[in-house]
Amino acid sequence: MRLVTLAAILLATGLASAPVHAAPPEPTAKNDRIPAARDIPYPGVIELAVDASDVRQGIFRIRQRIPVAVAGDLVLLYPKWLPGNHAPSGQINKVAGLTITANGRTLEWVRDTLDVYAFHVDVPAGVSAIDVAFQYVSPTASDQGRIVMTPDMASIQWIANSLYPAGYYTRGIKVKATLTVPPGWQVATALRPVAGSKSGPISYETVGYDVLADSPAIAGAYFRRILLSGDVTLAIAADSAAELEASEAQLAPHRKLVTQALKLFGAQHYDHYDFLMTISDNLGDIGLEHHRSSEDGVAPGYFTDWAKALPDRYLLPHEYVHSWNGKYRRGQDLWTADFRTPMEDSLLWVYEGQTQFWGYVLGARSGLLTKDEALGALATIAATFDNTPGRSWRPLIDTTNDPIIARRAPQPWRSWQRSEDYYNEGLLIWTDVDRIIRQQSRGKKSLDDFARAFFGMNDRDYGELTYRFEDVVATLNQIQPYDWADFLKRKVDAIADKAPLDGFTQGGYRLIYRHEPNSWFKALEQVRKNSDLTYSGGLVVNSDGKISAVLWDSAAFNAGLSVGGQILAVNGRSFDADALKAAIKQAKDSKAPVQLLVKSGDAFRTVDLGWYGGLRYPWFEKAGAGNGTIDALLAPK
Repeated sequence: MRLVTLAAILLATGLASAPVHAAPPEPTAKNDRIPAARDIPYPGVIELAVDASDVRQGIFRIRQRIPVAVAGDLVLLYPKWLPGNHAPSGQINKVAGLTITANGRTLEWVRDTLDVYAFHVDVPAGVSAIDVAFQYVSPTASDQGRIVMTPDMASIQWIANSLYPAGYYTRGIKVKATLTVPPGWQVATALRPVAGSKSGPISYETVGYDVLADSPAIAGAYFRRILLSGDVTLAIAADSAAELEASEAQLAPHRKLVTQALKLFGAQHYDHYDFLMTISDNLGDIGLEHHRSSEDGVAPGYFTDWAKALPDRYLLPHEYVHSWNGKYRRGQDLWTADFRTPMEDSLLWVYEGQTQFWGYVLGARSGLLTKDEALGALATIAATFDNTPGRSWRPLIDTTNDPIIARRAPQPWRSWQRSEDYYNEGLLIWTDVDRIIRQQSRGKKSLDDFARAFFGMNDRDYGELTYRFEDVVATLNQIQPYDWADFLKRKVDAIADKAPLDGFTQGGYRLIYRHEPNSWFKALEQVRKNSDLTYSGGLVVNSDGKISAVLWDSAAFNAGLSVGGQILAVNGRSFDADALKAAIKQAKDSKAPVQLLVKSGDAFRTVDLGWYGGLRYPWFEKAGAGNGTIDALLAPK
């Protein structure tokens, strides 16, 4: 008997029909249930207690008592958009063990489905305050994030160790904080203690949540405070007592840094200022600005190996300048009323770019950098952007979005993709602005006058004063009339194949390349433990042969090299950094390519590096007789 298929039966009986489709889906309405921030005082004072004594496991234990005025849905926020990070980088994944109680009864909480940084709490009637407890489980290995606690020291960021109520400007939320650290440890912060002892919690003054978040602390067993001026202190926590030893000759330029900054800006925007420096191999490094302090994390040797620590001596000037530029004066679109509202970074070429500029200038004026060291650093920067092919497609203004786009993740083709170039290309632009002002005014004015006019008003005020592009242009025109709007738009908004080097090339110096690195370049190689051959074939190689950078469209690029590969041999011999440099020098005369045995993943191949220009390192060379605008710029006031 023949088998009859179901389809044949359906056709025969007329039961077959066209497929039936379900109705197409419609999007679910997204209902933001988090109240917008209002500029009204929060009722009551929040009590915050941070226990940072578990140095073995790196666990911060937090307790908060939060007053509540009405029953119903209370939304608690964990800070998401962090000042100085310019991005939504709050470490919500480190928050654990959250419990909320009221009158001895546990309250349920629900995480918001649209904003995972928000927690909804149904507050019962008759409750005047809730008690919140959680742990901030800080990284115990570097691949988890920045290490903030070791057996010898801790970096305490209140903004990472607290929740705050939604619906209010953070400046309207008052907080009284206490801190517990291991016995015998010392603490430094811009906050001032009102009570406490070495054996118990330290209580701090009641401040707005915005001020608290902007006032981190460092604590440690090996600790030293150094008064740099009447109201500026250098507080140091280190891995050992030996790292705290600093000669007066080393401290003198730190004192001059304060003097030169005040001469530059003509006012200060703090009642006191604390450099919070950590010198450690174990605590994660950091450079983060705050209004009345800065977090400055460097490797061991800052004082004990002064010459090798050369690149670190730029850090303090940069972060100190931010008290004026970035904290007091801030781009209008970057300032937000709370830590949930997204930041817009369009003016970072002023916030960071001009800070980068003043950092090197003040480094030279204070003596933290010699003039030659500063010129070496600036030549290194100039060469980078003189060899950045990515500028052919991506304007500088778009790189201000990179803190949000890339979150500082490693890139395969940095020179082509571009990154946060508003820092150092911004520096180049502001160098040219200074040159134009000096030349147009016949030496009567400079960018110093802009700094005083734009950042130096309202002495001792440490609020915030916002600005727009038009305000920058207006102040520049006040100092020296010029078509500044057109100049800045061309430099910042437009695509340009060439780097903005006119501040140097028309300011008394020319960019050249020599066979030996300048002192700054050499120090960077030592600190990073690599050989930077960017201008000597187009690659950067770590001490183990790993390739950490390849310049787009360079000889190394055209040979097929990429980041992550490892050079195992050079011209048939085991890899050695000096041997690679020697081979590059030899190729200049022999015109024979350098043969490299390269491992990528589990694949091995031999490539020819067709570079015949020898070793090349950037320098600034004096052009012409007499002093130019660069010489005047770097001279102490």
